[in-house]
Amino acid sequence: MTLESRCLVPARRYALVLVDLSVGFTDPSRSRLAAPCDGVIAANQRLLAHFRAHRDPVFFTTVMYDAPEQSRVFREKLPALDDLAAGSPLVEIDERVVPLPSEAVIVKRAASGFFGTDLAERLRKAGVDGVVGLGGGSSMDTAKLVALLVGTDQRLPDIYGIGLAKGPRLPLVQVPTTAGTGSEVTPIAIVTTPTHEKKGVVSSLLYPDLAILDGLLTLGLPPRITAMTAIDAMVHAIEAYTTKHKKNPISDGLALKAMQLLWGNLRTVIADGGNAEARAALLQGAALAGMAFANAPVAAVHALAYPIGGHFHVPHGLSNALVLVPVMEFNMEAAGHLYGEIAAAILPGKSRGEDLLDAMRGLVADMPMEQRLSEVGIKESDLDLLADDAMKVTRLLVNNPREVTRADARAIYASVL
Repeated sequence: MTLESRCLVPARRYALVLVDLSVGFTDPSRSRLAAPCDGVIAANQRLLAHFRAHRDPVFFTTVMYDAPEQSRVFREKLPALDDLAAGSPLVEIDERVVPLPSEAVIVKRAASGFFGTDLAERLRKAGVDGVVGLGGGSSMDTAKLVALLVGTDQRLPDIYGIGLAKGPRLPLVQVPTTAGTGSEVTPIAIVTTPTHEKKGVVSSLLYPDLAILDGLLTLGLPPRITAMTAIDAMVHAIEAYTTKHKKNPISDGLALKAMQLLWGNLRTVIADGGNAEARAALLQGAALAGMAFANAPVAAVHALAYPIGGHFHVPHGLSNALVLVPVMEFNMEAAGHLYGEIAAAILPGKSRGEDLLDAMRGLVADMPMEQRLSEVGIKESDLDLLADDAMKVTRLLVNNPREVTRADARAIYASVL
């Protein structure tokens, strides 16, 4: 990946927001998650070299490691980060365990004394006039909100919802290193609140000015992370295509092309993580799926996934994967014909809703990731809490092709316990 100065105009000094560079490695006991993604390390080496060479650079880096071992490996592979920290008053290395973006973390970084004084004022005085977000969904969502909150006096809790954020915001560049969330092309940022709810800021202000897709940045991503992020992208496409509200020919075309790219390449990448062509196709598919659900909103899969991530710190893609199949089964009576249309686009000779359901059931089962809620620490006694919180996600439940009651939500959770 090359970031030349012409790519970064109109801003001259960029705040570099590097979040979750260990790409969601939340369990240090898993030997297969022993080191950060090589593609991300290489990207940071090039990015830091660019910023260091740039005239009058100012840096704001936020590095959230998920375990001490990942912190050690990352520092060994990227010593330039320590050099920057020693040479710049606006570099901070944060090694706390923060697997998902939280309200407290974002507010702290954006507005309340990260460096002992108000960060927004610090960045204004330093002349920072842009933000680069590099990483997965957590990175890019954080970058969106930092770029917004540095440029406004609004409080984060006041802008949860649709269309409540006000400008201006700083220029924003997004560089995804996972093929999943599509956050680089969407107007949405998701935050975990102090009460463990997942809330969204939805505003056209959150669309980035530039998104850079480079499949090489995902090389070395472990199979488990590759699988859960790609399933997340598939959920975006499936729910956009079957949404009850705002479904339209443009979102349909984006969703179908996304599914073709994702379905056609995920198994290849799981079998051969070094296949650059298939990696690039997954990244393109994730971006198209993001565009699809930016125009036609997601529904019950996401609504039921949010409490899993919020309460049990399960990665978003895995949360979606755990409930995808039972939600599709539940929706079959209302969306079976639409599932059939997706099947016709990705499964030669198939055109029934049941065909897509069977295909997705088999795909999820074959992926190297957890398959049941109990495998991520959820017990039967937790299901009422999950069901109660899922019913609060009304902005998404209203989009589901079939109405979901609390009893329905609990039954869906119970079916994959």
